[in-house]
Amino acid sequence: MFARAKPTDNNSAVGKDLAQVLPQDGIPWYKKKHLLVLNFYAVSMTLFSAANGYDGSMMNGLMALPEWFAFMGDPSGSWLGFINAVQALSAAIALPAVAYFANRWGRKKGLLIGYVFLLLGALLQALGHNKATFVLGRFFIGQPSAWWGSLAPLLITELAFPTHRAVLTALYNCGWYVGSTVAAWATYGTRNYGNDWTWRIPSLLQLAVPILILPAAILVPESPRFLVSTGQLDKARAILTKFHAGSDEHSLLVEFEMTEIQRAIEADKMAMSSTSWADLFSTKGNRHRAFISITLGIFAQWNGVGVVSYYLAMVLKTVGITSVTQQTLISGCLQVWNLFCAVGSAMSVDLVGRRPLFLISSIGMLISFILITGLSGSFANTGSHAIGIAVVPFLYLYYGFYDIAFTPLLISYTAEIWPYELRARGMALLQVSTSLAVFFNIFVNPIALAAIGWKYYIVFVVILLFIICTIWFFYPETRGHSLEEMAVIFDGEKAAVTGLDLGHDAKSGVRGETAEEVA
Repeated sequence: MFARAKPTDNNSAVGKDLAQVLPQDGIPWYKKKHLLVLNFYAVSMTLFSAANGYDGSMMNGLMALPEWFAFMGDPSGSWLGFINAVQALSAAIALPAVAYFANRWGRKKGLLIGYVFLLLGALLQALGHNKATFVLGRFFIGQPSAWWGSLAPLLITELAFPTHRAVLTALYNCGWYVGSTVAAWATYGTRNYGNDWTWRIPSLLQLAVPILILPAAILVPESPRFLVSTGQLDKARAILTKFHAGSDEHSLLVEFEMTEIQRAIEADKMAMSSTSWADLFSTKGNRHRAFISITLGIFAQWNGVGVVSYYLAMVLKTVGITSVTQQTLISGCLQVWNLFCAVGSAMSVDLVGRRPLFLISSIGMLISFILITGLSGSFANTGSHAIGIAVVPFLYLYYGFYDIAFTPLLISYTAEIWPYELRARGMALLQVSTSLAVFFNIFVNPIALAAIGWKYYIVFVVILLFIICTIWFFYPETRGHSLEEMAVIFDGEKAAVTGLDLGHDAKSGVRGETAEEVA
């Protein structure tokens, strides 16, 4: 039986009510088998984002390879933009169906659907004999981005141990850089083959990371919150008991979680007899959530990162770095830098808080982009090689600031602000806005870069100023709340559903104990 926890131990992560029922046995989580297994599943789920990261970095690398350009008929301008953007367009088309699937059949089953599309897309892209096949393969590659990008974060958020939830969900998007790192170095390794395998091998290696985590995708349990929402209370309790309490049937934590989840889902169902897309905008609190989801998806792509992610080779050419070896080497090192920065930031979300990370990230990107713009303009006027080289460290600095917030919080912040009944649609809203922003961004970027070069960067300086103002006024701090209690931030104290009073619940039949009874 758990002793009563000290309220201050985990307040910063989950709030005082849930903190009181957490186990206080003095044993670190990494010495508990059930939490090791649970966190293994969660970390494996974060690697689903590697598929999307691989694609962005791979396309960046391919555009440094003359063999790929020859195969594709030397694409440029709008056609080059479409080749890149078709993946994001495909994801955007799939997202409404994914949201419906998540609420109807659960979070887990859809993960396996993504594998079918990935296999088809990777094979078409790597083994096709013409440019139409390559583009069709990229369309299919966009489907896993939708299925995995929506469902894996939901599964992590709704399955994780309470004090690990924020960090694990924040780590999801960090997996993007695992994929981008593999892609960048694969492209670097094949750069001198001198034939089509220079780009076919990196295209085929898109399968590597997803296949590695396939066993975890098969074995991971379903979301307890989905099971509760569909009346499968015994299954939900069994999963929470096994993975949160180490199979302790008398766990006060499990009683608290079951009561809080049931109350929150019941309250959602009473407020919405049946959910629809219109419910995302039906109340003041939901409109606030929807505003954050839409703007965050757009901001994550319209802060300049789209230029660097998909068109780094073109950016480097504007400052005189034209060697294929130099371009692919810079890209490979950049992805490793990104991975370390993103993971470090994800580990600090409960320590620092969400708002400070957003603001530090945005202000840092603004300063970096101003310097990049100035140096690029100076190189255009002087042609100085030293000035061109000086842009590179500021590109790294810019990405470091991007990774502070927009990598770890893009998914995790959105997942935690929506109530269960609307969480899948809220995530889809983010993903749709992100995909459309990506489609527009990478379609327009090559045209703008070709037309006005470094002057295009000024647009992102203006956008970054707007991003900072929006975050300051509209993005609230969410640290210190459990997943169910997050509603009080947007809907007021009336939305509180604390499970600390674990007496008899008429609807669920749960008979629990108060914290004082087990102290």
